[in-house]
Amino acid sequence: MKKTLFILFLLTTTLVHAQQRAITLEEIYGTKANTFTAKTVTGVNWMKQGGFYTSLQPGQVVKYSIATGEAVETLFDQSTATVAAGSDKITIEGYQLSPDERKLLLTTEEEPIYRRSSKAEYYVYDLAAKSLVKLSKNGKQQFATFSPDGTKVAFVRENNLYLTDLATQTETAVTTDGKFNDIINGAGDWVYEEEFSLSQAFAWSPDGQRIAFWRFDESAVTEYNMQMWKGLYPQDYKFKYPKAGEANAMVQILVYALANQKTTKMDIGPEADQYIPRIEWTKNPNLLSIRRMNRLQNRLDLLHANATTGQTTLILTEESDTYVDLIFTDDLTYLANGEEFIFSSERSGFKHLYLYNMDGTLDRQLTSGGWEVAEFLGIDEATQTIYYTSTDVSPLERHLYRQDISAPKRRRRRYQAPVPVRMSDKRGINRILLSPDYKYYLEYNSSAQSVPTVTLRQAPAATVVRTLETNQDLFRKLAEYRTVKPEFFQFTTSESVSLNGWMIKPATLDPNKKYPVLMFVYGGPGSQTVVDSWESRDYLWHQTLADKGYIIVSIDNRGTGARGKEFRTATYAQLGKLETQDQIEGAKYLGTLPYVDKDRIGIWGWSYGGYMTSLCMTVGADYFKAGIAVAPVTTWRFYDTIYTERYLKRPQDNPSGYDDNSPLTHAAQLKGKFLLIHGTGDDNVHFQNSVEFVNALVEANREFETFYYPNRAHALRGGNTRYHLYRMMTKFLDENL
Repeated sequence: MKKTLFILFLLTTTLVHAQQRAITLEEIYGTKANTFTAKTVTGVNWMKQGGFYTSLQPGQVVKYSIATGEAVETLFDQSTATVAAGSDKITIEGYQLSPDERKLLLTTEEEPIYRRSSKAEYYVYDLAAKSLVKLSKNGKQQFATFSPDGTKVAFVRENNLYLTDLATQTETAVTTDGKFNDIINGAGDWVYEEEFSLSQAFAWSPDGQRIAFWRFDESAVTEYNMQMWKGLYPQDYKFKYPKAGEANAMVQILVYALANQKTTKMDIGPEADQYIPRIEWTKNPNLLSIRRMNRLQNRLDLLHANATTGQTTLILTEESDTYVDLIFTDDLTYLANGEEFIFSSERSGFKHLYLYNMDGTLDRQLTSGGWEVAEFLGIDEATQTIYYTSTDVSPLERHLYRQDISAPKRRRRRYQAPVPVRMSDKRGINRILLSPDYKYYLEYNSSAQSVPTVTLRQAPAATVVRTLETNQDLFRKLAEYRTVKPEFFQFTTSESVSLNGWMIKPATLDPNKKYPVLMFVYGGPGSQTVVDSWESRDYLWHQTLADKGYIIVSIDNRGTGARGKEFRTATYAQLGKLETQDQIEGAKYLGTLPYVDKDRIGIWGWSYGGYMTSLCMTVGADYFKAGIAVAPVTTWRFYDTIYTERYLKRPQDNPSGYDDNSPLTHAAQLKGKFLLIHGTGDDNVHFQNSVEFVNALVEANREFETFYYPNRAHALRGGNTRYHLYRMMTKFLDENL
């Protein structure tokens, strides 16, 4: 009877899927690339006047009522607004609302530079006067930012920091020594931007009377020469890129006082070869907070600086026997009372929040448990309530919590942290945009089982006010296609390590057949590919492959995130070793499943995932039939100082950590079909990595395929690039797996 029911179920499922159609590459990357794009709510700014928020709509900045969701006013409309003293119109790409909510700073004609930086033409729109004025006539600017009182705008142009008084349109140069590939003022250098997410490198004081900024001296950093292939002769693009073990830029922290136009250097200690990944103003307009890290990144110091004199005081120190990852100490919030601050640390083995007095003495630990605070969202000081997202439910999910932190200080020795209250009721990943008054928040939710939604909720009870986006059109569209939701699983390796994974099976999987498997890997420190989210990378392409009869699998190896410090730092000083072992263990486990053909297991990945693929195809050659490595690191000696030395130390200190697990070392072990892809304009993982790997493979007399994309950066975008890339990779898999 059970067998009959199963056959009926299989026949019914097959009939349903037969009436649906397959997703095509053209619908993902080609001329129909918007077919499956999820809608969202972007450009939201909560207004201080209460009860309203603004949002960027096509060509407009619109003010909405929180209570009704109705648009109550169009603050700016590019179709009617014209630039002062002319009839020119602009096309807006972004905006800022001034702190006093009387002006808009509009972004136009934006040009990307690196991953997080760009330059643009900015315009200031006065909401009362309805006047539109260009911020500067002297060339495009970077990081234009209102002063706290909205009367001035600071920006960077050509490596110098500038200040414009909006009342007089007077432009003042705060610095004048900026020079490309030499001195940078107010903007991050390449490696700070990439690894510390620091692109804007200046900050207004709370009273708007000072600007603190970074000064980078890149003169000792070696230039990387990247040829751009266009025109009769290739063009050289040279930029400063410090590779592992090489010289970094020397950094200073300076404070410019508007009143007397005096610039004061902050005392960041005698060590020149160090990092200053963060500065921020405390509630005291004369007290600047500075975070300092040693080059090996196993120590982080919090300094407080007198902005007038530059004198600094050491407040606290975080140390580790591996490394202090800035991500886990990046939550620093100074309380309005001026007496305390909240700081995050993983000293307990998991990232949690701690309350300190301003002199650096610990008051108490605010959160605790065998889970991580993912993001600290803020503190409502009126109710003594903190808000954060965490992995408490599962490392695969993120949920919103609130927690009462009030406690009589006389009892702090016996203090027991109140139980956190979970505010999100939907499974999966919940990203939160909390209003400054802690009354409302936007909840951006998605899971492997559901399309993304955006919901407006009221705190602290998490009451649903309104659903802003359901993506029902996308849900109905997907119902027309053969798609399969990922199944999550766990397995235990031969070393007794439990690993998480997901699997996408063909829609009409026959348990009596054996199917080829394609494993997708990233695997880098702190990363995750195994998360309960609809928006996982290359989800739609993986669906096209499943429809062709592939099983798609991703496994998070040791070193990945959301499972505590011990799991993440297990790969310290030996990147690639344990990660590769875990992916091989994954292939072995999959080979035991009755519907998997263990002789047809492939693997692919991008960047760190390309590195992992290259190792699996060499060190793990007996377990993988085919592999695709996109933009791979092939030796960490070629990668940047901050990222590489954090996990491997300097090559001078740990040469075997660099070479023992380099694909270059193991090129002769390649057996299966291998496709190597790279962009020649990759400023991040340089094309040099693939060139050297090709040399090693040729020297070892190994057969392989390779393809390069001229002038394309790390993301391989532009024009028809993505469509071409995924068609090529699909063809390679069809022919070799």
